[in-house]
Amino acid sequence: MSDIENIDDIPVDQPKSAPGDRASAGPFDESEANPVRPYVDLGGVKVLPREGLHLRLEVEEGTKRVVAIGLDYANSTLQVQPFAAPRTSGLWHEIRAQITDQIARQGGTTTVREGPFGPELLAQIPVAAAEGQAAHMRLARFIGVDGPRWFLRGVIAGEAAVDPAAAAQVEDLFRSIVVVRGSTPMPPRDLIPLRMPAASTGAPTA
Repeated sequence: MSDIENIDDIPVDQPKSAPGDRASAGPFDESEANPVRPYVDLGGVKVLPREGLHLRLEVEEGTKRVVAIGLDYANSTLQVQPFAAPRTSGLWHEIRAQITDQIARQGGTTTVREGPFGPELLAQIPVAAAEGQAAHMRLARFIGVDGPRWFLRGVIAGEAAVDPAAAAQVEDLFRSIVVVRGSTPMPPRDLIPLRMPAASTGAPTA
């Protein structure tokens, strides 16, 4: 079991983890995004519509707060969450350790590997079986990028967790996301507020 039991006990002086070309190829900070592109504004993130992309808002039942954005694309799902982060240090190294610990407690396994965004976790997560059926494992990839004053986490499942062609499409989708940190002071690791889109989420008609 990991020694990491409480996120408040973790030092925050970890280096940032991000692709070397993040500022030019994404995921983008709001200051780096092309202002004329037809993004769907979801508060803490903006998503670029594309053919075959379906967007879902994941809402916390008690508070009705939007806690994640689900993107269905290329026979896969990509869940994204933006978090506030320190200006000079990163969160992904410590959050990976927490995810590993959490999945181990559920009876699953994780493997750290180098991916297109840097270190990522390939996880096998137990799925509760219906009565009379055998339990099985669900494969998922946990990816993360440290940006300027924000951290963007992604969870990839479906074909993109195993198939290179689908993975490339979903990775490109993750790259296209814009994080809107805003100027409001927020403690590191707080979820940057998300909201319903004000306009249609359909693909633009050119």
